[in-house]
Amino acid sequence: MNLKQDRIEEIVRNGYQLDFADVFNKAFENYKKIALYAGLMIFVFMVILFAVAAIMSVTFVGIAALSQESLEGLSKTMENLSGTAQVQYVGLSILFSCLISPLTAGLIKMAYCAERDEEFHVSTVFSYYTTAYFTQILVATFLILVSSNGIAMALDYSGIILLGSMLSLAISFFTILAIPLIIFSDLKAVNAIKFSFLIVSKQPLILFALMSVAVIGSMVGFIGCCIGVFFTLPFVYSMYYAIYNEIIGFDYKEEL
Repeated sequence: MNLKQDRIEEIVRNGYQLDFADVFNKAFENYKKIALYAGLMIFVFMVILFAVAAIMSVTFVGIAALSQESLEGLSKTMENLSGTAQVQYVGLSILFSCLISPLTAGLIKMAYCAERDEEFHVSTVFSYYTTAYFTQILVATFLILVSSNGIAMALDYSGIILLGSMLSLAISFFTILAIPLIIFSDLKAVNAIKFSFLIVSKQPLILFALMSVAVIGSMVGFIGCCIGVFFTLPFVYSMYYAIYNEIIGFDYKEEL
């Protein structure tokens, strides 16, 4: 067993301490270094995402529905989709999310470089498309999305809509460390998901508070001019990195 997994096993056994203010300050300082560059990259990704979403909507909903003047008409059309069409729609959404998941890893890597004052480029964001981590990132994202969406859809069909949404959010929360564990600790997808659950469950309240603040902070960009959200959203990725660095870190080899 290598030192990286030794460190993770130790954390799972003995737990860890987190200071909310310390982690928040580190995340914010890191965010200031990547905000502009990462924001521009996210803006480009969102434009691509919007184009793909528009194509998917036309494919499954139809041009006629999209041409209606009110969003209510589109909502009713989506509700009237057959079960098979809804599954296909969710399936394509999951596939697309999997394909862009290495970009999330790239933004977290950008935060890693920023903290160490290492130079980063556009290639940093796309770097995980060309490494051995690519497959593991895709598999982890696929497993997380299939489980969360599957549970939500099953409960929705049962009429328990709120519970399905809550469980889906819970799965997303407890797997926040899955991608960092893959790219920084060299874990396989299944182990990364498993250890993310175990690690987050040790300090769920503090981590939930940190992620809530990060999400709320990233939404500040909607105030005034919505385009600002592209430059506040990187705070979430800085928080992912700060949490991983504070819990597991990179300077543990000498300790072991």
